[in-house]
Amino acid sequence: MEAYCVKCKAKREMKDAKDTTFKAKGGKTRNAMKGVCPECGTTMFRIMPNKK
Repeated sequence: MEAYCVKCKAKREMKDAKDTTFKAKGGKTRNAMKGVCPECGTTMFRIMPNKK
């Protein structure tokens, strides 16, 4: 899964990517992917589209 690393300021392939959810407006939840940047080790986060 490709995501943007804020520290490197570049799009990179996420390492150890896992599905996760977080709270959104109106008490709803959103899907996301959470992983680690392979270059610098910073946590990366990508918000995914809602599943229908």
